[in-house]
This record gives sequence, structure tokens and C-alpha cells, in this order.
Amino acid sequence: MKRVYNFSAGPSMLPEPVLRRAAAEMLDYEGSGQSVMEMSHRSKVYESIIFGCEEQLRRVMGIPDNYKVLFLQGGASSQFAMVPLNLLNGSGRADYVITGQFAKKAWQEASRFGQCNVVASSADKLFTYIPTLDPATFDKDADYFHICANNTIYGSRWVDFPETGNVPLVADMSSCILSEPVDVSKFGLIYAGAQKNMAPAGLTVVIIREDLLGHTRDTAPTMFNYKTMVENQSMYNTPPCYPIYICKLVLDWLESLGGLEKMAEINNKKAAVLYDFIDSSRLFHNNVEKRVRSIMNVTFVTGNEEIDKKFVKEAAAAGFVNIKGHRSVGGMRASIYNAMPAEGIDALVAFMKKFEAENA
Repeated sequence: MKRVYNFSAGPSMLPEPVLRRAAAEMLDYEGSGQSVMEMSHRSKVYESIIFGCEEQLRRVMGIPDNYKVLFLQGGASSQFAMVPLNLLNGSGRADYVITGQFAKKAWQEASRFGQCNVVASSADKLFTYIPTLDPATFDKDADYFHICANNTIYGSRWVDFPETGNVPLVADMSSCILSEPVDVSKFGLIYAGAQKNMAPAGLTVVIIREDLLGHTRDTAPTMFNYKTMVENQSMYNTPPCYPIYICKLVLDWLESLGGLEKMAEINNKKAAVLYDFIDSSRLFHNNVEKRVRSIMNVTFVTGNEEIDKKFVKEAAAAGFVNIKGHRSVGGMRASIYNAMPAEGIDALVAFMKKFEAENA
């Protein structure tokens, strides 16, 4: 059976070597006589998986010792509430930059728990740029400053992260984590839904600086208290066992390639091939400011909704699936996460050239 090129924004494709290894270990994980799907999370064999996964993530990302790593559930959307429940308890104020739909949702959710100021927004141009920030507008007594590092829907990203001084910088990195090196020490907290670059849907990773623990409001649910999860090593309840196992395999794969520096090199080359063709095309266009174009989510349109629909249909028939743009913006979107091979980009560009010749 021939595999398709899956350009889904999430759940997304996984590296083929990871899938093959998981398949080989499905019935018997390392001589245990059982699948990871079946084993108790309290067993010694599973502890080696979850603790090993944390150790690898720390190594791959260069996570400092004064940060805790949590493997949670609920997706990034739960973090929209969990962050303010744990952090918005000093001044009761936070700063948010709105660069897309998920950044807006995070701000709306947090505003239920305190005063959340919109420092800047790129909504005026349909989130096709990253706004220039004026530090004079920052709240120096804010409990945290929140951004969404990569705009999954519209295809923009932060190239230079804000300098927020003593105010902890919080970032949703769901669609760009593990795509390139990041200086974790610049952040107070990083969170990410794993279904883009790390693992199947169901796992959410949180990386939090130790000094931000222990400030949770008394009314917060026990499951939404970071300190509870830290004290129980992410196993206060049953964790998302299988996605954590797959995450460990993904990290094995990343390290075999050469780590995040090599992954960034590969990702930048892949994105350049696609953007270079779009920029030279007579039919396809990308509307995002060039300097801040995402290397994970490439959006493009023809300017004609009917031709867009035709492209999506013919692309799917040719084996390029899930390339339709988000329902809120239309057009097309190629999510080219770590697992998308360079051959997939080359094949897509060849198909786009053929489509252009027939429809331009």
C-alpha cells in the first residue's frame, strides 16, 4: 500500500522509522511480553519509558536543571486556562500578543481569571505579520507575558522573541516545538500540544521554571495545578502512556539525525523550496510578510475560490492529503512538520507546477 503525503496541521504525519519501530514493538515491548498500550503506568518497565522520555527531551532541547517537564493531557486549549490558574495570581494582570486564532483564544480564556491586556495584534491584516512591540506598553508588574510562537492557521511565526525583563515569557509552541533550537531559559513556561511534531494526539508537554510553581489559586482543580503534577512526576492520574512512548521514539529519531540544529537545517530547506516556487508562481500566492513566514505551516491561495477547491480535490486524488486551508481563511495550507520528507515537498511543487500550467 502506497502512503500518501499528509499535509495535515494536526494530528500530523509521524516519521516512518518511528511508525515501523512502534509496529515492531506493538505486541512485545523489549521482551516484556506486552504492548505499551497495555502496561501499567506504575510498572518499572513503563517508568523507564516516561522518565527516559523526559531525560531525552531535556537533552534534545537543552532544558536547564531549574525547569520541570510535565506530560499532561487536555491539549494546548487546556493550557489556556491552566496558565492563568497557576500564574495569574500576583498582580492579577497579564500581557498578551494576538497573532492568530489560538493566541486570541488563549487571551479570551485567561481574561476570565484576571485582567489581560492586549499589547499588540495583527488582526487588522488577517494575522499575516507579527506586530512590532513597544516595550513602553508592557505591564512591568504583569504576572506573565504570553505569545503563540507559530501561527498554525495563517502561517506566520515569531523570529525574535519579546524581551520581557523580569516578567515571565509564556509561549504556546504547539506547532513549532522541536523544529529548531530554542533557548528555553528565555521563557518562564513553554507548552505544546504534541500532535504536530512530537507524538499522536493526547499528549501535552509543559516546561515550567521552578520558581513559577506553588502560586496556584485555591479554587483551581487539583488536576490543573502544575505543582501537583510535578510532585507526582506527571502521574497523579494515568498519563497518556502511548503518546509518551511515541514521543520517546520521535526523540530517538531526532537524535539520530543530529538533533535540533540539523532538524532546523532540513526544515528551512524544505520551506525555502515551497516558498520559492510560490513566489515565482503566476497562480499561487502567499500573503504572509516574508521575514516572519512559518517554516511549519505554508499557506497559499490562487485568488479564486473555485480554483482553490479544484486544487484541493485534485491534490487529494494525487496523494497530497489534508492540504485544504483552515475553514476560517480558506485557500490551501501545507503543514510541513519535521516528519514531512523533502521528497514530499518536491513532489508537491511538481504537482503545483502541473496544476498551474493547466489552470493559470
